Amino acid sequence: MVGMKPTDVAPSAATKFFGAGTAACFADLVTFPLDTAKVRLQIQGESRAVRGTDVVKYRGVFGTITTMVRTEGARSLYNGLVAGLQRQMSFASVRIGLYDSMKQFYTRGSDNAGIVVRLMAGSTTGAMAVAFAQPTDVVKVRFQAQVPLADGGRRYNSTIDAYRSIARDEGLRGLWRGCMPNITRNAIVNCSELVTYDIIKELILKYDLMTDNLPCHFTAAFGAGFCTTVVASPVDVVKTRFMNSGKGQYSSAIHCTATMLSNEGPTAFYKGFMPSFLRLGSWNIVMFVSYEQIKRAMTTAQQSWESPF
Repeated sequence: MVGMKPTDVAPSAATKFFGAGTAACFADLVTFPLDTAKVRLQIQGESRAVRGTDVVKYRGVFGTITTMVRTEGARSLYNGLVAGLQRQMSFASVRIGLYDSMKQFYTRGSDNAGIVVRLMAGSTTGAMAVAFAQPTDVVKVRFQAQVPLADGGRRYNSTIDAYRSIARDEGLRGLWRGCMPNITRNAIVNCSELVTYDIIKELILKYDLMTDNLPCHFTAAFGAGFCTTVVASPVDVVKTRFMNSGKGQYSSAIHCTATMLSNEGPTAFYKGFMPSFLRLGSWNIVMFVSYEQIKRAMTTAQQSWESPF
């Protein structure tokens, strides 16, 4: 990330890797109910089409949260949290923690990275993260989407049960369901999120609007969250629908997209936009502010340990 002074000691790759995963987990703990509300709103049109009814169960972000608490209890807002934390620790560590390393790889060690290099670095780390963290995302979405069955039971009883059930009923490919739209989505998200944050922070510091501290990080993170939501929402909705679908419901992500467009119209691709923005905006703020502080704290601790006197 930008903002380093010549006299500053740059955080190590390991510090960035661990710091990104930790900050992302903390951000998930704070914003998970908004993410769950977003998933429920995104799949609502799908449920109506399957059941042949026009009843709208969820209305708006806070209406969705209120309905879930009333009908399923407050714990339902954190369905899939364990898988979500597993996802962030493995996923964010790669896509965010390795972003600076990938920029240096493309520039062959130079710190002067242009917009194209930043976009390439963001796309690369986003795709790498999905490649091995996809099962955690599938399980998280399934948990967030599930509602109590008529007999009071649930589709999955635990995170381990979800992994086992999906692998048993749908094969190992089921754990990587929606991998391609997720790679597309995360390449877009990573580029929008990291590159926008990088550029906004760089401009703030360049024109001395703020110093490299919490208000600067807050402003850059908020801008990055808004830009990311606008760009990534359509892909995010398709990803959620496809990963939550039963076996044979959609033959591909393109088929899912065409079905949505045919049955629900183009506005379907922005279902859950407000919870997406509230979630991504707040997630970005918590994550980037935490990440910057964790990097500084770990770097300071490392310096103190290496030079105690």
